[in-house]
Amino acid sequence: MLVNGILLISGMGSSFLASALVHKKYPKKVNYKKYIISLPTLDNSLSDKKVSKKELIPDKEALQDTDIASVEEWIDGHLTLSSIAMGTTLVGIWLPPFSLISIATLAYLTIPMVQRSYHGIVHQRKLKVDMVNLVTLPLLIGSGYLPVAAFGYWLYYMGLKVMAKAKNSSHNQLTHIFQECMSTVWIVKDGIEIEINFEDLQVGDIAVIQGGETIPVDGTIIKGFASIDQRAMTGEAQPSEKETGESVFAFTLMLTGKIWVKVEKAGDETVASQIQLLLNDTTDYTASVELRVEKLSDQLAFPSLFLGALALPVAGYTSALVVLDSALIDHLNITGNLNVLSHLSNATQHRLLIKDGRALEHLKNIDTIVFDKTGTLTQEIPHIGKIYANHSFTEEEVLIYAATAEYKQKHPIAKAILKAVEEQLLTLPIIDDTQYEIGYGIKVTVNNQTIRVGSGRFMALENISVSSDYNILQDDANQQGYSLVYIAVDQQLAGIIELHPTIRPEAKDIIKQLKLRGLSLAIISGDHENPTQALASELGIDHYFAETMPQDKADIVKQLQQQGKSVCFVGDGINDTIALKQADVSISLNSASSIAADTAQIVLMDDNLQQFPKLFELSESLESNYKKSLLWDIIPNMINIGGAYFFHLGVYGALGIYSIGLAGGVLNGIFPALKAKKKLPEK
Repeated sequence: MLVNGILLISGMGSSFLASALVHKKYPKKVNYKKYIISLPTLDNSLSDKKVSKKELIPDKEALQDTDIASVEEWIDGHLTLSSIAMGTTLVGIWLPPFSLISIATLAYLTIPMVQRSYHGIVHQRKLKVDMVNLVTLPLLIGSGYLPVAAFGYWLYYMGLKVMAKAKNSSHNQLTHIFQECMSTVWIVKDGIEIEINFEDLQVGDIAVIQGGETIPVDGTIIKGFASIDQRAMTGEAQPSEKETGESVFAFTLMLTGKIWVKVEKAGDETVASQIQLLLNDTTDYTASVELRVEKLSDQLAFPSLFLGALALPVAGYTSALVVLDSALIDHLNITGNLNVLSHLSNATQHRLLIKDGRALEHLKNIDTIVFDKTGTLTQEIPHIGKIYANHSFTEEEVLIYAATAEYKQKHPIAKAILKAVEEQLLTLPIIDDTQYEIGYGIKVTVNNQTIRVGSGRFMALENISVSSDYNILQDDANQQGYSLVYIAVDQQLAGIIELHPTIRPEAKDIIKQLKLRGLSLAIISGDHENPTQALASELGIDHYFAETMPQDKADIVKQLQQQGKSVCFVGDGINDTIALKQADVSISLNSASSIAADTAQIVLMDDNLQQFPKLFELSESLESNYKKSLLWDIIPNMINIGGAYFFHLGVYGALGIYSIGLAGGVLNGIFPALKAKKKLPEK
């Protein structure tokens, strides 16, 4: 009994000494990284430095920022050792020498706990929950409760395994989502341009990319020039002009021009690199919510140690062990994180990319949603209105000429024109690609006729005469918020096509659902007053802001916040960057621009608003399940602490009650993912 008391007092003394060290000012020059990997903050990306497996420590930071496969391999090894220790412990009940093997193994498994506790005290200047484990588990071994201690070690590494496994699963689901973003690509084969499946693209192929397309590969330009939006890779705000001999990167957006690229990386290799960039360069989509769990656990580390120390003189040594082994917040690191990861996995299954976990948590507090008009409430692809035929041309001929010039283009205007041709079952002539020019507009030669398609400015540059009647049409289009496409044949204007914004078919229903939640809705747009007001009226949205410059959108969001509103901004992630950053929660659709360039916290990967209500359901479910996880942790441990103080509850009895709470918490944590998987329809 005396020895046990000395052991307990020594352990408690070391923990209180550690808590005192938290407040001590350490000189910055002292190197505290001997056992702890140097990890970047959430705002920094990884350096190029390679990390050996020996340096890996199963810390939250390691799971967030280090290569997940290496970390999981490290955890697997230690989890295997803890499982072996449990087995040898049970055998040791009948064959005592096996207990020595268990003790040696458990001593080795204690090292990461020491490192994490040291890291928390010295670097973070706080007492981490690991210190409770570091005190309790060795004391259980020294007191003869080897099976209980072995179970504790196994549980520790199983918690890390569950978190790493869940994150790796989310990583795989994200990879699958990105692979779906690219289906086909054009390449040169035997001097002819052909379209192939993206997965069939090989290193060494010559890919052909035109304005409006997403670059599908990493490679070098061997012919042509282009203007490329490559913020996804470099963060440059301005488009980059590229020519022969320069490199291009996958999933960047080609704005104008035409290039031939020799493929250096393709397929999964390129997709994987883009996924890693996304996960490294944005706030980790699980870390911020996990922090809530870890913070609460760490805050209760000192009270747990204090209650254990108090139990020694009040209720005796065994009761003190029970209290220490029933820390106030013990398994929430497992059950709480399972809850978070289940909801994030649920989100990815519903094709919701959550890059910042705080967004899911904050959604429950949102009372105002501001929609950017273009690309969010309206579809990316417009629809054709009136067609004005000039001279002897017919409307059908005007549409065919426009489609002939645009047939290989991927931008929204081309898609709208080609869709109209398809709906009317019209046939397009074959053109010679060598007579295909792209500049301010498109110029092609068909049957010795030169077809030009572009804006009014392009017609003026090409010396095509446009009557004053059509200038009036242009002024009206500018006021009403739609665009005009001019088509000329040789030196004569053939006609003009109206292109109107297309309201998303799901928009009205989604707006109704959001209003039923009591949310205040508004539209913000750079368009004129008339089209913005008309859209707001048609959708049933009470507030709108028209003729707003991109730099002013953030000011409107800020003004709403100053009025006490909690604002969610929904934009296309291109001209809305500042507003997206200003908002409490920012959401974007998966538009034509690279998703990695989007600053939004949440991306609706199916490029429509149907998933919007699901976000609020996930946020409410996350909060509800978190509270249940908290109860499954606190109540059994409070029963154990009360039983130890007043009824001399033993270690094994406390273990039984603890196990019930752990099982309930685990089931509660994984229930959202299981429920979602059961409901999710097969694709």
